[in-house]
Amino acid sequence: MKKNYLSLLLVGFLFLSGCETIGGASSSSDSPSFDGDSKQANLQAYLQNEIGDRVYFETDKHNISSASAFVLESQANWLKSTPGFQLIVEGHCDERGTREYNLALGERRGNSVKDFLVSLGVDAGRITVISYGKERPAAEGSTSESWSENRRAVTVVGSN
Repeated sequence: MKKNYLSLLLVGFLFLSGCETIGGASSSSDSPSFDGDSKQANLQAYLQNEIGDRVYFETDKHNISSASAFVLESQANWLKSTPGFQLIVEGHCDERGTREYNLALGERRGNSVKDFLVSLGVDAGRITVISYGKERPAAEGSTSESWSENRRAVTVVGSN
């Protein structure tokens, strides 16, 4: 009897643990996930983990460095071989400077990335630029390390 009980308990545990993985990748939002959202999340994860979704800038600059050019060349190659979705290039700044100045600088950073990708053959119609200025920091704090992490442009997979 005890052996049957343990077997039944083990089968029940395996059944329940198997149910947790049904439905694929989980979403961090509270909204339900649809096939388009799942594809978008998978593309974003691939971009972020395998290619690189962000480039960094010097203080008060919006020019593309050689390290950034390498990342953007990889992005362009992937984008040209993977049609069917839009991109959003987010321009970001560190906390220093006024809100207006940082919004304008973030826009210049985003446009620099867009222009670079377009120069490598990515369709300009696929790319939208938005500036968040200093409103969405990647790193909190007022140190040179956090400031350098916040001076960035992030490529985000958008909807179709």
